[in-house]
Amino acid sequence: MSRFLTEATATAPAAAVIKVDSVLNISIFGVFVLVTLFIVLRASRSNKTAADYYTGGRSFSGPQNGFAISGDYLSAASFLGIAGAIAVNGYDGFMYSIGFLVAWLVALLLVAELMRNTGKFTMADVLAFRLKQRPVRTAAAVNTLVVSFFYLLAQMAGAGGLVALLLGISDKGQQAVVIAIVGLLMIIYVLIGGMKGTTWVQIVKAVMLIGGALVMTIWTLGHFGFSLNGLLDGAVNASAHPEIAATATTPAVPASDGLSILAPGLKYGANPLDFISLALALVLGTAGLPHVLTRFYTVPSAREARRSVVWSIWLIGIFYVFTLVLGYGANALVGKSVILAQPGGVNSAAPLLALELGGPWLLGIISAVAFATILAVVAGLTMTASTSFAHDVYASVIKRGNASQTDEVRVARITVVVIGVVAIIGGIVANGQNIAFLVALAFAVAASANLPTIIFSLYWKRFTTQGAVWSMVGGLISAIVLIVFSPAVSGGAKSMFPLPVDFHWFPLENPGIVSIPLGFLLGYLGSILSKEKEDAGKASEMTVRAYTGYGAEAASSH
Repeated sequence: MSRFLTEATATAPAAAVIKVDSVLNISIFGVFVLVTLFIVLRASRSNKTAADYYTGGRSFSGPQNGFAISGDYLSAASFLGIAGAIAVNGYDGFMYSIGFLVAWLVALLLVAELMRNTGKFTMADVLAFRLKQRPVRTAAAVNTLVVSFFYLLAQMAGAGGLVALLLGISDKGQQAVVIAIVGLLMIIYVLIGGMKGTTWVQIVKAVMLIGGALVMTIWTLGHFGFSLNGLLDGAVNASAHPEIAATATTPAVPASDGLSILAPGLKYGANPLDFISLALALVLGTAGLPHVLTRFYTVPSAREARRSVVWSIWLIGIFYVFTLVLGYGANALVGKSVILAQPGGVNSAAPLLALELGGPWLLGIISAVAFATILAVVAGLTMTASTSFAHDVYASVIKRGNASQTDEVRVARITVVVIGVVAIIGGIVANGQNIAFLVALAFAVAASANLPTIIFSLYWKRFTTQGAVWSMVGGLISAIVLIVFSPAVSGGAKSMFPLPVDFHWFPLENPGIVSIPLGFLLGYLGSILSKEKEDAGKASEMTVRAYTGYGAEAASSH
C-alpha cells in the first residue's frame, strides 16, 4: 500500500478504517454548496410561469442540455457504485457500465425525440395524448413517484456512505443525520431554483465529474506506465496477493484466484439468470426513467433536442470508459479488503483511489465532485416527481385542467418537501447498500411499469386506455412485489434486512426477467380485450407530431 494507506493497515490483521482530514473535506463541501446555491438563486430570478419552473423556460441550447442530461444520467451509481462494483467484482461489475451505456442508446433511438415532440412537461403528456386523461395520468404519476423513490434511495444511500467516509463516521445514527442534511439541501435547491436552477447545477456537476474522472484516469494509468495491460495485471496481482502493493514494476504472479477479477462469473456465476435479469433492467430501464426523459422538454426545438443527444452520447460514453480504469485501479492500488472495511463499503472505492493517488486534497476534491453528483441527481429526481404530481394529478385529474399556474407551482413545491422527507427516511433504511445495485432496481421498475406503455403509445395505433392502465399498474405491482420478496431485501448476509430476517421466495435479486415481459403482455392483452374505440385522428396526429415535430413547438409555448 502507499504512504496514505500503509499506516492505516500495518498494525491490524484486517484492513482498518482510513483516517481522513474531516476539516479539509467539510471546507471543500462548504465551498461547493455555497457556489451552487448562488447559481440556483441567480437562476430562480427568471422563474415566473409554470413552464419556467418545470422546464426552465425551454431556454437551454443543445450543448448545454447535453451536459445537463449527462449530469442527470451519471448518478452516484455511475461514479461511486460502478467503480466499487468493478473494484470488488471485476468483469461482472463492469457490466453495469456496459448496461447503462447501451440503455442510453436504446432510450435515445426509440423514445427520446418522439416523446419530446409529443409532450409538454411530463411523460404522462405523451401517454395521455390519445387516451383517456384521468386514468392514464394517475397511473403515470404514481409510476413516476415510485421510480423516483427507488432512484432516490440509491442517491441518498450514496450520500450517507460518501460523507461517512469523508468525516470518518461509522455510527449509523450519525450517518442518518448526514443523509437528512443532504435531503434538506436538495429540498432547498429545488424549491428555490426549479428546473432552471437544477439544470445549471447539473451542468456544473457534469463538468466537475467528467473532468475529475479524467484526471484520476490519467493519474491511475500513469502508475502503470500508461498501459492498460499493466493496470489489469496489477489488479490480478492485488486480487491474488493483497499484501503486495501494485506498481508498474510489480512482477506478474500467475494465480487463478487473481485472474477471476478479469473473468465473468465472480458475482453472477452462481446464478446466470440473475445476470440476464439485471441486463434486461439496465438496457431497457433508461427509456422509462421520467427524470431523464423530462430533460428533453428544456430545449426550444427538436433540432436542439437532437444536438443534446449527440453531446450526451459522447460525454456519457467517455465517462463509462473511465470507470473501467477507476474500478480496476482501485482494486490494484487500494485493495478489495481496504475498500470493504470503510464506512461507505464498496461505494468508497473511487474516493479511496483519489486518496491513494493525490492524498487528502484530491480525496476532498473528488468527494466534493461525488457530493455534487448526488445533489444534482437528487434535485433532478425530486423536480420530476413533484412536476408529475402537480401537473398530472393535481392540475389534470383533481382540477380537471382548471388549476391556475400559480396553484400548480405551489402544489409542486409542497410535493418537493414531502418527497424530500420520504427520500431521507428511505435513504437511512438503505444506507450501506451498493448504490449501483439499488439503481438497477429502479431501472427494473421503470422498464416494467413505464417502458411498455411508452413504446405501445408511440408505435401501436390499437393501444387503448385499458392496455395502458393494465401495463402500468401490472408492471409496477409485479416489479415491487418481486423486489420485496427477493434476496435483495431479506435472506442474505448483504440484504437490506440481513439474516436472520428472511421472507424472500423469489430467487433473483432483480425482477426484470419476469416483470418487464409481463408489463408488455398486460399492455397487449388490455388493448385487444378492450371495447374502447380507436381514435384514428388522434393516433395519426400523434404519429405526425412525434416523427416531424410539427405542432410540437406551438404546444410547448402554451
